Amino acid sequence: MLVIIPARGGSKRIPRKNLLPVAGAPLLTHSVRHALEAGRVDEVVVSTDDEGVAAVARGLGVEVVMRPPELGADTATSESALLHVLDQRRSQGDDDPELVVFLQCTSPVRRAGDIDAAITMLETTGSDAVFSAVRDRALYWSVGSEGPQPINYDPTDRLREQDMGVQMRENGSIYVVRTDRLRATGNRLAGRRAVYEMDVWSSFQVDAPEDLAIVEWILSGSEFRPDLPWPDPIELVVFDFDGVMTDNTVLVTEDGGEAVRCNRGDGWGVQKMREAGVEMMVLSTEAHPVVSARARKLKLPVLQGIADKRHALVAELDRRGVDPGSVVYLGNDENDVDCFALVGLAVAVGDAHPSALGAADLVLSHRGGDGAVRELCDLVLARL
Repeated sequence: MLVIIPARGGSKRIPRKNLLPVAGAPLLTHSVRHALEAGRVDEVVVSTDDEGVAAVARGLGVEVVMRPPELGADTATSESALLHVLDQRRSQGDDDPELVVFLQCTSPVRRAGDIDAAITMLETTGSDAVFSAVRDRALYWSVGSEGPQPINYDPTDRLREQDMGVQMRENGSIYVVRTDRLRATGNRLAGRRAVYEMDVWSSFQVDAPEDLAIVEWILSGSEFRPDLPWPDPIELVVFDFDGVMTDNTVLVTEDGGEAVRCNRGDGWGVQKMREAGVEMMVLSTEAHPVVSARARKLKLPVLQGIADKRHALVAELDRRGVDPGSVVYLGNDENDVDCFALVGLAVAVGDAHPSALGAADLVLSHRGGDGAVRELCDLVLARL
């Protein structure tokens, strides 16, 4: 059972859509996690033309197949990406799987067991393909040169909704297809088909900016929200500096002086954490007076000019007598990933490097230097 998740880098309506943080994780991450949690899935592959997407996928521990640019264009079909993955596997000596499960990143809401149940439905019904759908009683019209024309009812004999027959709307979340049928026809829905019914909440797709807010709200519900490894107790919160407490830019004057941009709201969050008795520190690769000045302003201890941040963090935790599992770490880049693997809860800012996005347990909605520190402080304080 092979899951393929196509996730191209380009998107016209929502730029970099598959990497946007949604409910604490990049959009791509939700579908990858669903695939990894499915009991009947043997292998998960992300197909992409984008190195950022690839970095997130690899950070989640799944295989990546890079596709050529023409398969990442707006006109490329999803089937072309699926077949490309199968061909790449075959070229490496891997046999085709019995079934291909196709998940779309733009449908990030699924319930536990949905993927396994869709696979089982294909087998028990003897179908060649299964697609997920939701019940829909809408009355549809096509609009053309001759004006609006009814599609699914007669307006002169209008039925009440409760009198309408069963009508299903494909929701784009899960497709299961026998691999031989996919190869023979180039179509994910070839042959005998069955419908795997999903509920309304699991049928929203991210196609426009307003969809992000709807899906974020749905995924914030306890039934969809994944359990995060929050330390209990939280003995230490560690902040990276550049790209976390700043927006990762620097102003350079003609005499070589440097200035950075920080967020006053972040400072207020740090103050509230201090008042609550939460231990904090700054750990920075950068060694510069601005780091010292900001840490002094926030009354935070700081280690800076650190080439190996994991090594320095291990030494600091030993000195403090703190268990790494009781640490929350907020970072944004490749040099934070080793620390992520060490601590109890790894957190990335919303605009973090893809390697950090893929390795983080939690991705914040705010960008570095623009409220990310305050967002984390509020989350920590809510747990005390």
